[in-house]
Amino acid sequence: MDKDVLLYTDFKDLKLCRRGKVRDVYDLGDELLIVSTDRISCFDVVLSNGIPHKGKVLTSISAFWFGLIKGIVPHHFITSDVNKYPAEAREYTAELSGRSMLVKKTKPLPVECIVRGYLSGSGWKEYKANGSICGIKLPAGLVESDKLPQTIFTPSTKEDKGHDINVSQEHVEGLLGKTVADKLKQLSIAVYEKASRYARDKGIIIADTKFEFGIYRDEIIIIDEVLTPDSSRFWPADEYKPGQSQPSFDKQFVRDYLESLDWNKTSPAPALPPEIIEKTSQKYLEAYQRLTGRKLEA
Repeated sequence: MDKDVLLYTDFKDLKLCRRGKVRDVYDLGDELLIVSTDRISCFDVVLSNGIPHKGKVLTSISAFWFGLIKGIVPHHFITSDVNKYPAEAREYTAELSGRSMLVKKTKPLPVECIVRGYLSGSGWKEYKANGSICGIKLPAGLVESDKLPQTIFTPSTKEDKGHDINVSQEHVEGLLGKTVADKLKQLSIAVYEKASRYARDKGIIIADTKFEFGIYRDEIIIIDEVLTPDSSRFWPADEYKPGQSQPSFDKQFVRDYLESLDWNKTSPAPALPPEIIEKTSQKYLEAYQRLTGRKLEA
């Protein structure tokens, strides 16, 4: 395995509470330790290959955005400085450095808060079928990748297995009550629009993104990763052309490669060729550099 790639963690002195498609989460009592590995998943299948530096990009971009949006909504991020972690975690400094976050432990809300500024992905498929997304009627005549007349909030369920399911705002109100549902919508749109303006100035269009929220001391705060190439569609602004799919800084590049193969999208996934791995790694690194103005320290 490439020395730059971390696929799985095995911290025997720490309590692993969840292993997701990309992140391993450890319970440290009142806090959680989130480790972003270099795993990559497509079509809900975790691939056997890792992407060098991917976990560090996800962590570093999230930490950057948490600083930018803190005036809009509180967040769970405490620190990514391993030297400030509890002693039992500092034993694993080599693996944790650059790719982990210490965060507040919250009660996660059971909704994926998806915000769309452009017509792409599953939203484009749904619009073609019935002219709307999640019950939100859109103007006729839009084409793929069009900028929407206004930012829309299209929540979905959180599924442990398989695809999340798009739901209406009324469904969220039924789950959480109208006050909380309205707050999630308002916060999600506000964060997306602030981030979109910032990213556009850096040459990146954020076509859509998803957020997660939790309750911490009776307050709604934003949790998980935010505005990364895994949770968002990042497009290069200078290549933007409505009416077609767009080049991207996210894992769409890997999806497109896998779509070209005779694969039924079930595990195990085909191995990625070295050139696909390298190009994908460079896309993640470029996204970080464009947004922050800094090169990621490998």
